[in-house]
Amino acid sequence: MALSKKMETAFNQQINEEWFSAYLYKSMAAYFESLNLKGFAHWMNLQALEELSHGEKFFNFIHDRFGTVKLTALQAPQLTWKNPLNAFQAALIHEQHITSKINTLMTLAQKEQDYASITFLNWFVTEQVEEEANADELVEKLKFIDDNKAALLGLDRELAQRTVSKD
Repeated sequence: MALSKKMETAFNQQINEEWFSAYLYKSMAAYFESLNLKGFAHWMNLQALEELSHGEKFFNFIHDRFGTVKLTALQAPQLTWKNPLNAFQAALIHEQHITSKINTLMTLAQKEQDYASITFLNWFVTEQVEEEANADELVEKLKFIDDNKAALLGLDRELAQRTVSKD
């Protein structure tokens, strides 16, 4: 069954949201590189790759459902933050924004009685729980660290160990 026009439009908008997320996280990676926090930059670079893959899932799903992908311009991301804590707080707020977008898509799919889209979106609902939890954990660690430079460098080493997730 073909994707409804409402779902197609909403999924195309979500591709933009996911790819903007990647753009934002690449900007955060650049910010962390400028601070010589290579572990933080590594974490954000992997996060950006993950967000690109999320957009790709929507891209492929639209095609699988006989829809048309319509890419739009990405908004410019923020370039600097006050400190690493502020950057991760922004990441958490952004993930909460993405969660609200996924929830809106799920509500639309339910209204449209689009069971294939509901099944597809279930993965994203679960993924957003993980995304918010990961960002929140790092916000809390950075709050605990406060101005302790040695602890910040320790967290930088920890974040450098992140590996690519298997979506």
